[in-house]
Amino acid sequence: MVGAVIPESVRPDRTPPAPLIPAAPPTGAGRAAVLPGVLAAGGVAAVCVAVSAALPTFPVLLAAIGAGLAARVLRLVRPALEPGLAWTSRHVLRAGVVLLGLQVSAAEVLSLGAAELAVLGVTVAVTFCATRWLGPRLGVGRGLSLLVATGSSICGAAAVAAMSPVADADEDDVATAVATVTLYGSIAILVVPLLASAAGLDDRTAGLWAGMSVHEVAQVVAAAGAVSATALAVSVVAKLARVVLLAPLVAVVGLRRRRSRGAQPGARPPMVPLFVVGFLVAVAVRSSGLAPDAVTSTARVATTLALGAAMVALGSQVHVGRLVRSGGRALRLGAAATAIAMSVSLGGLLLTA
Repeated sequence: MVGAVIPESVRPDRTPPAPLIPAAPPTGAGRAAVLPGVLAAGGVAAVCVAVSAALPTFPVLLAAIGAGLAARVLRLVRPALEPGLAWTSRHVLRAGVVLLGLQVSAAEVLSLGAAELAVLGVTVAVTFCATRWLGPRLGVGRGLSLLVATGSSICGAAAVAAMSPVADADEDDVATAVATVTLYGSIAILVVPLLASAAGLDDRTAGLWAGMSVHEVAQVVAAAGAVSATALAVSVVAKLARVVLLAPLVAVVGLRRRRSRGAQPGARPPMVPLFVVGFLVAVAVRSSGLAPDAVTSTARVATTLALGAAMVALGSQVHVGRLVRSGGRALRLGAAATAIAMSVSLGGLLLTA
């Protein structure tokens, strides 16, 4: 039937999901096999990071996944690179999520007021649940809906990357979700300052709104920075508070999927993915003050580089035809998710002001 959505479970070209428990690092001949692909992905990611250093609003992760996609389309991905790209898309991705925890401090998050934290929590919950509910009704598969919901409610492409192993998502879904949340986060850079000015919001409220509704950290900085230094400072804190919710959200989804597979021998994932535990440990280290500023600064660059390399690898494994077919539906879902996040957060801030 024309226009019918083929269930993900019966798609003939669906890529098998990545394992939830990372395999042991390759040794000997295995290390030699993966090294070319790892170096290639890391090199492309390094270029993207270098460009971002000169252009702070440059979308590193979107550019990285686009570079991987272009390499596949242009047939630049040689067989010798395939093992390393596959390894990078799984294990380097998880390492990047763990390092992300070193950017989050509990003290910074708790500097927000109780009412502001409540608004933030409600915004994340409503955005996530509403997006997952809307996805299938807009013709978007459940896996892709979960990724768009996570990226829109938490922290953009990094959240998509963190949720992808738990969601059993293939590379096409990850690429589509990253492109979607990056697009609407970029649009929000222009929309938030304009609407904040038109609505007469004070600087603190405008900054909180940006931090609670704009997807990527860099996009939050750009949007709030266009308002004032005061708005910028509070927006970053609000954004970090959303990042803290990444670990419990991934853990809850993982637990629900574990229970749903209880009757299938050998199919149950771990109660909490190991990289989520690593993320929480990294948050604890940052919050305790044990990590000096030099370490956290280096970790920030390493996080972007690791996630960028993983995006390059994921992009190189994308099926372009399926990406084009699913893109329009995902864009509609991303627009709805962004509108929900902006509306709920602003309404809550105005009600609690």
